[in-house]
Amino acid sequence: MDSQTDNGAVLIRNKAGHRSPLMKELIRDKWMYFMLLPGVIFFIIFRYIPMYGLIIAFQDYKPHLGMLNSNWVGLKHFERFFSEPQFWMLFRNTGLLAIYNLAFFFPLPIVLSLMMNEVRRERFKRFVQTLIYVPHFVSWVVVVGVFYMLLTTEGGILNELLFVITGEKIAFLLEPEWFRTMIVTQSIWKEVGWGTIIFLAALSGVDLQLYEAARMDGANRWRQVWHITLPAIRSTIVILLILRLGSFLDSGFEHIFLMLTSTNREVGEVFDTYVYVKGLTQSQFSYSAAVGLFKSVIGLLLVMGANWLSKKFGEEGVY
Repeated sequence: MDSQTDNGAVLIRNKAGHRSPLMKELIRDKWMYFMLLPGVIFFIIFRYIPMYGLIIAFQDYKPHLGMLNSNWVGLKHFERFFSEPQFWMLFRNTGLLAIYNLAFFFPLPIVLSLMMNEVRRERFKRFVQTLIYVPHFVSWVVVVGVFYMLLTTEGGILNELLFVITGEKIAFLLEPEWFRTMIVTQSIWKEVGWGTIIFLAALSGVDLQLYEAARMDGANRWRQVWHITLPAIRSTIVILLILRLGSFLDSGFEHIFLMLTSTNREVGEVFDTYVYVKGLTQSQFSYSAAVGLFKSVIGLLLVMGANWLSKKFGEEGVY
C-alpha cells in the first residue's frame, strides 16, 4: 500500500514539474541565448522599429504634422519616381555596379580562401591574413584619399610613372569610363580579405581523411580542391550569395559619394546618392522614402527568388 502511494506521489510530481522541449532547450543553452541577446536588441532597435517610418512613402509627410497627421497620397511618389527622366539612369548605374561587384568581387574571397588553405606554414599564413584584414578597418575617406594621391594628374605616383613610360597622363578621377573600374577596385582592395573569414571557417571543418583518401587514389591538388574542398563549402557559398543579393542595389553611399564629381555623375549617380540629395538636401522626405522602399523591395524579391532556386537545385537556402 505504501509502495503504491509513493509511486503515485512521484507520478504527480513528474506531471506537475513537466517542462516543454522548448523550455528545456532554453534552460540548457541559456548562456548561448544570452550572448545572442545584444544582436537581437540591435536588430530590433535599428532595423525593425525604423520600418514604421516607411509609411511616409505613402504620405505627403510634413515634420510639423508628424507621421500620423500627414496627408495620405497612396502611390503618388512611386509614380513620380518611375516617370522621372533620371530613373533609368539610376537603375542602369546601380545595376551595373552591382553586377560588376557580384562578378568580380564575390568570387575573389573564395579564391583567396582556397589559396590560403593550401599554405602549410602557419606563421606566414597568419601574417598574410593580418595583412589582408587591415584594409577593412580603414574608412572610405582614407581609401579614396589614397587612390586620389596615386591617380591624380598633379603629382600622382601612378600617373607620373605612366607619363615616364608613355609620355601621357590619364585623368582617372575625372573621366567617366574609369569610374566603375575604380569603384570595384577599391571595394576589392578594402573588403576581399575580410570576406575570407567565413570561407576559411568553413574550410576548417573539412575532414582531412578525405584528402588522405584522395591522395591514395592518385588525386593531385587541383583534383582535391575540385572534388573535396569546393563541394564542402558549396552550401556556404550559396547562402552568402543569396544574402549578397539582398543588398544587390546597395552600392555604398559613402564610397560613391566621395568618388562623385561633376564629370562622372552621369555614370556614378546611384539610388543611395539620389536618396541623399532628395531627402536631406532638398527635404523631400516622402519621395526619398519611396525610392528607398523600392530598392528594398527589389532586394527582397531577389533574395526570395535566389532562395527558391537554391532549393530547386537541392541546396538548403537561407530559410
